[in-house]
Formats: sequence, structure tokens, C-alpha cells
Amino acid sequence: MTKAELAKASGVTSRSISNYEAGTHPPNEDNLRALASALTFPVNFFAGEDLPEPTADGVSFRAYSRMTAKQRDAALGAGALALMLSRWIDARFNFPSVDVPDLRGFTPEAAAHALRAHWGRGERPIKNMIHLLEAHGVRVFSLTEPCAELNAFSHWESVTPFVFLNTMKTAESSRYDAAHEIGHLTLHRHGAPHGRVAEHEADQFAAAFLMPRGSVLAAAPRYVTVDGIVKLKKAWNVSAIALAHRLRDLDLMTEWQYRTICIELSKDGGRRMEIEGIEHETSQLLSNVFDSLRSEGVSKRDVARDLSVTVDALDSLVFGLVIGAVPGRGEPVPAPSISQRPQLRLV
Repeated sequence: MTKAELAKASGVTSRSISNYEAGTHPPNEDNLRALASALTFPVNFFAGEDLPEPTADGVSFRAYSRMTAKQRDAALGAGALALMLSRWIDARFNFPSVDVPDLRGFTPEAAAHALRAHWGRGERPIKNMIHLLEAHGVRVFSLTEPCAELNAFSHWESVTPFVFLNTMKTAESSRYDAAHEIGHLTLHRHGAPHGRVAEHEADQFAAAFLMPRGSVLAAAPRYVTVDGIVKLKKAWNVSAIALAHRLRDLDLMTEWQYRTICIELSKDGGRRMEIEGIEHETSQLLSNVFDSLRSEGVSKRDVARDLSVTVDALDSLVFGLVIGAVPGRGEPVPAPSISQRPQLRLV
């Protein structure tokens, strides 16, 4: 919201809102309740400590040049809420250690190969990108509704990497976005550089990481057809257009063949691209967290109350990543000692 929009929704003047933001005058109780109602957050959320928020310079956004200021700020706000939830979880569970190497200075192809080697993946297809990232300490969350037009973004919070995915896209697109963002986290640590060059490098990394050169060369047919691509894409769980692009980059088809196939794939509104699409990937770690809480009688509502946010705000961060509701008794959720925290790992 702009200040004018918030003023209209809350009945509080724009000048008063400016004073609240500047810290020159605190809101009275009536105005605070009006603002809380307009923003759909509990009143006590505004009485808490300031949330650490990612900075635009430290975040890698897909299609950064096409973003509006509102979309950017909504994404940064979502990042602040996710960091708050992540810290709440960290106090109660032990997550896998961060194992994301710094690959600045590598070419995208070399970086993808190096990361696969570092993570012991070799040339094998990656069955689940979210599970793989979580196994190496990356915190994965969903983009909230105000950010629905974005594809994905990522950032480092001190030594912890975060990835936000648009879980409303096709499963193939989300996998590619996840690979794109790990490319940013390794090639452009802490967000630099921005722009088309960085985006192109992250795209090259994603293609090489999901479709390693050796396995593609071994599986590619002598003559590439649309039907062949639609069938072959299942080997790496990628979109047909992503595989076509990779085949062209590896000189396994000519530019003319590539353009012809892209035209064919785009017919019927592009429906041929994702024939027999894969299922959406979910978060194993977040699911384990909420399953563990459920076994203790702790609901999402309890977690939201601890964080002074709404259940809707909490759900938006895990939408599409965690399946099912988590009922509970509504009791407080104390943080256990370090020795008592459940050990979460991916198998």
C-alpha cells in the first residue's frame, strides 16, 4: 500500500502515518487498532522489535528490470517475515548445516559442475530440487500473494541462504527457478552483480545444473523432434522449452531447428510444452517441523500467535510447500534447550 491507500483504508491521515514511520510521534491506541485492522496484522505485531529486512542490494531477483517498486518492497517484506519464522524454527529444531560453496569467478557451466561434484551428485538427474537445497542448509519459502507476479528471489542472511519460490507456477518452472537461485547464491554471493548479465549467468547455471552436459550428450537423439523433446524432458524433470534451449547451447541442434521447435511447442497456448507434467515439489523439512509440532498438540495458530502474525501470513510463507492443516490445543510453544531440539535431516 501507498501511504494514501493506507490512510484511506484505516481512516488515519497520511501525515500521521508519515510521523509514525519517521518515529516522531507514536500512534494512539485507536489509530494503532485502525492500522492493524487495515493491514490485517495483530496489534501486538507493531509493538515488537523491528524486523531485520533484506536490502534490495543484497537480494537477487529474477526479471529485476521489470519489477515495480511495490513488488520489490513486498518481496523484501516477505523476506523479513520468513526470517522471523526461520529464527523461531531454529530455536526449536536443528536444521542441516549450510553447505553452499562460494563459486564467484567460475563460469556458470563450471560452477554447476563444481557444485554437483561438491554435493556428490555426479551426472545423475536431481529428483527433488527443494529437498536437495534443504539438505545443504538452504531455507526455502513460498512467495506471498502480493509477490505472485514474481518468479523467485534469493538472498544471504549473514551465513544462511534463503530461496523464495513461486509455488503457483508449473512444477518444472519451480525446479528451474530453484536452480536459478542457487546459481545466484553461489555465483553472485550476497547479491552482486545485478542486471541482465547476472540473470543470464544464473540461467546458464540452472540449465547446466539440472541437465549436466555429459548426461545430455549421452541421451540426446541424432535428430531432435518436438515429440522427442517432450519424451526426453522426463529424464531431468524439466520443461520442454528448457531442454530445447539446452540442446541448442550444446550444439545438438541448429539455431533454425531450435526456432522451429520453439514455434511448434508454443502452439495451442504452449500446452504441448508440459504434457504429462510432474508433481509439485514440497518441503520435507517444513513438513517435518509442522508434523513434529502437531504431535505435540501445537497448531499453526499457536505458531502465528508466538510470532504475532496471522495464520494467513504464516500460511503464505509455506503455501505449496507444506500439505495439510496442523490442528492443536492452543498452548504456548516454548523453545527447547539445544540438546532437546529434534534433529532434522533428509534421507
